[in-house]
Amino acid sequence: MTKNASAGNHSTGIWAPLSNISLLANAVERAMSRAPNLPGIVVMNGPAGYGKTMAATYCSNKFDGICIECRSFFSAKNLMEALLREAGIVAGRRLADMHDQLVQELRLSRKPIFIDEVDHIAESKTLQIIRDIHDAAQCAVVLIGEENLPKKLLRTERFYRRVLVWQPASAASERDAQQLARFYSPNVEIEEDLIKHLYKDSKSTVGRICVNVDAVREYAHTHGLKKIGLKEWGERAFPTDSPPPRRPL
Repeated sequence: MTKNASAGNHSTGIWAPLSNISLLANAVERAMSRAPNLPGIVVMNGPAGYGKTMAATYCSNKFDGICIECRSFFSAKNLMEALLREAGIVAGRRLADMHDQLVQELRLSRKPIFIDEVDHIAESKTLQIIRDIHDAAQCAVVLIGEENLPKKLLRTERFYRRVLVWQPASAASERDAQQLARFYSPNVEIEEDLIKHLYKDSKSTVGRICVNVDAVREYAHTHGLKKIGLKEWGERAFPTDSPPPRRPL
């Protein structure tokens, strides 16, 4: 996962202070400063489009962490290779060697690790290697996944007992929409009435807000507008998750 993705100003690299970014940053700080013998795993879960990946990427940058995204085919070896690659370490040949390499790095650097799309491995034996890393390195471990991730993790008592913070992602607020409008439309001012309108259409999801803001920005750019409100936007529909209907032949 690239560390350059951000929810901030494209030119300055300033992050938009979204709700879930603040929630996750606070949880990570708690895990990294926890008392000895306390567990150090943080779990953030929520519906798709809530900006969880955005929050994980931000916090990885903020805390100089190691951040990866699981794939559907990930085995324990794939997971270890991805973590070592992000840490800038050439992976050893055996899984045990890779484990020792990563643990040594984490003990020295005290870096947190962020693992997104954990649902792909939550019901496989691969999940247990995350527990092994946590126990051996005593580092903060942040797991990101969909709504049902806690239920999947609760099936393994040895794992869920190591969770320090269960942090559900929150739906986007209207303030989040304002912040995203400033980020995704830096050269076109979107007026408050239109932000309220596109926010309502987005069903409080960060992903849809971003798409809607970009649609407004593109319309304003096409029509030479530096400022756009509900009056200029009119009755136009925002993009939806459904593809356009097929045209008749």
